[in-house]
Amino acid sequence: MIHQYKSNGYNIVLDVESGAVHVVDDITYDVISLYEENSADEIISKLKSSYNEDEIRECISEVKELVEDGQLFTEDIYEPFVEKFKEKRQTVVKALCLHIAHDCNLACKYCFAEEGEYHGRRALMSFEVGKKALDFLVANSGNRVNLEVDFFGGEPLMNWDVVKQLVAYGRSLEEPNNKKFRFTLTTNGVLLNDEVMEFVNKEMSNVVLSLDGRKEVNDRMRPFRTGKGSYDLIVPKFQKLAESRNQTNYYIRGTFTRNNLDFSEDVKHFADLGFKQMSIEPVVGPEEDPYSIREQDLPQIMEEYDKLALEYIDRYKKGNGFNFFHFMIDLTQGPCVYKRLSGCGSGTEYLAVTPWGDFYPCHQFVGNEDFLMGNVDEGITKPELVKEFGNCNVYSKEKCKNCFAKFYCSGGCAANSYNFHGTINDAYDIGCEMQRKRVECSIMIKAALADE
Repeated sequence: MIHQYKSNGYNIVLDVESGAVHVVDDITYDVISLYEENSADEIISKLKSSYNEDEIRECISEVKELVEDGQLFTEDIYEPFVEKFKEKRQTVVKALCLHIAHDCNLACKYCFAEEGEYHGRRALMSFEVGKKALDFLVANSGNRVNLEVDFFGGEPLMNWDVVKQLVAYGRSLEEPNNKKFRFTLTTNGVLLNDEVMEFVNKEMSNVVLSLDGRKEVNDRMRPFRTGKGSYDLIVPKFQKLAESRNQTNYYIRGTFTRNNLDFSEDVKHFADLGFKQMSIEPVVGPEEDPYSIREQDLPQIMEEYDKLALEYIDRYKKGNGFNFFHFMIDLTQGPCVYKRLSGCGSGTEYLAVTPWGDFYPCHQFVGNEDFLMGNVDEGITKPELVKEFGNCNVYSKEKCKNCFAKFYCSGGCAANSYNFHGTINDAYDIGCEMQRKRVECSIMIKAALADE
C-alpha cells in the first residue's frame, strides 16, 4: 500500500508496509499514482500531454527500480505471522499507572475521572497498596530490566508522602532484582513547590504538566472548584520546573476542545512562554457534551495542524524551535514490527492500579467493572481479559486494514474504541482522521527540515 499527498509544496509518497518515504517531483508523483494499475504504454499515453515521453519512460524505469528494491508497493510480510505471534507471546508487565490519588484540587470540565473521583470513589493510595503493586510489577516483568511507573490521579501531589515512599521502595528493589525503575509524574501544578521540584528532578525521568494554553482557554476548562482559574498560579511554577530540568524530560500537556479549535495558537503560546516540550491532545467525549469535538469540526482542525506544522518549521529554522509530541516521528527504522503485532500494550504490558489495588487495562477503563482484571493481592484473576487485549492490534481492526497511518498509531486507543463502539477492536473515527493528518504533517516537516 502507498499513500500519496501534497503538502507545503512537497509531493510525498509513503510506502506503508516498508515505511519508506519519497519526496518526488511532479512527473514521478504522477507515474507512481498510475504504476500499479497500468502498463508502461498506458502510463505514457495518460501523461504525454503533460510531460516529455522520454522523461516519462525514464521515470517509469526509476520507479521500477524502487519497487524491485523494496521501497515502493511492498507487501506486508508480518500479517501471516500474527496468529502465531499471539499464540506464542509471553506477556510480561513492564509499566504501571499508579492512581496514587483519586482526588483533585481542580474541577476540570472535561475530566474523564470526574474531578479525580472516578465514579464517586474518592481515595488516596496507601504505601502498603503501592508496595504490593511494585512487587507485582517486578514479579511479572520476566527478564525485562527497565520498568516504568507513572504516578497519576486525580492529582498525585495530594498524596506526596506516599509518592516519595514508593520511589524509595522501588529503588530498593532495583539491585537485588536486576531492575531499573523509570518513574514519571503527571501533575496540575497547584501543589508544586521547591521541595517537590528538587525531588522530581532527582527521581522522575519525565514530568507531565497539565496546562491547556492561553489563560482564557485554560481557565475556562481547568478552574478550581470555586470557579477561579488556575493559570496564574501554575504557569510560573511550570516555567521554573522546565528551566530546572534544562528544558528536557518534561511535557506541557494540553487538551483542546470545541472552545479552542484554534489550538495552534495555544501551542504557540506555550512556545512564547519558553516551553520546549509540548503536546496538545483533542478532547474525547460524548457528542452531546458542548465541548466535544464533532465531525463538522474536522476541516478546521486539519487547517490548524497545517498552521502548526508551518509554525514548527519556521521557528526551528530561526533557531527557536520546540518539540511537539505528535510531530515527533521516526522515519529511519520503518514501522515497528512489535507495534504492528502488539498494539498499545494496555491490558497486557501496561496496567492501571486504583488506590485500593484493583487492576484495569489502563486509566481510562478504571471504574468499569467489566474490565476489572485483578488486584495486588491476588494478581490477575481474569486472564481472558489479558488475552482479549493481547489480540487487539491493527490486524484485528477492519478500519485499520486500509489506513496508511496504522503502523504509527498501532490501531489507536482501545478505550476510545470501546466507549464509542462497545468493542476494543474498532476505532474512534474522529481520532483516526486527526491521527492521519498528524502523520502527514510530521512527514512533511521532515522533508522541509531535510532541505536545510
